[in-house]
Amino acid sequence: MQRNARRLVSTAAVLALAAGTLIGGSAAAGATEADSRSQDAVQSCYGSAKAYSKPKGQDFYPDNGASTLTTTANCADINIKTNTDRYVAVCFWKSSGGWLCNQDHWTLAKAGKWTTVARSVLNGSRFVFSFRSDAKSTGHWAA
Repeated sequence: MQRNARRLVSTAAVLALAAGTLIGGSAAAGATEADSRSQDAVQSCYGSAKAYSKPKGQDFYPDNGASTLTTTANCADINIKTNTDRYVAVCFWKSSGGWLCNQDHWTLAKAGKWTTVARSVLNGSRFVFSFRSDAKSTGHWAA
C-alpha cells in the first residue's frame, strides 16, 4: 500500500510539474508574441520616419504657412527624435479652421532618443511641431 501511495504521489507531482510547464510555457509564448507584435509596430512607426530641418528664427515646423504634417496608420502617436535637446509641443489643425496649440505642456525631447509628443492621435490628423526655442533644430519625426 505504501509503495502504491508513493507511486501515486510521484505521478501526481510529475503531472503537476508538466502542467505547470505547459501553462507557464504557453503564457511565456503569449508574452513573446505580444512583445513581437509591439516591436513590429514600433519598427513600422519609426521605419516610416521622415527627416526635418527647422531653420533658426522659426518656432514651428513646418513654418511656411501652407504645409502641415499628417498622421498615418503607421503610428498611434506623434513622435520626434531631435539631434539636440529641445522642448516641443504639437499644434493641431481644427476642422473648423485655425490651430489648436497647447504650449502649457512642453515635452522635453532628448537628443538622439524617440520622444512621444502626442498620444493616441487619429489617423489623418494635420499638425505642426511647435518649438519653445527658435534655434535651428534637425532630426526625425514619425506619426
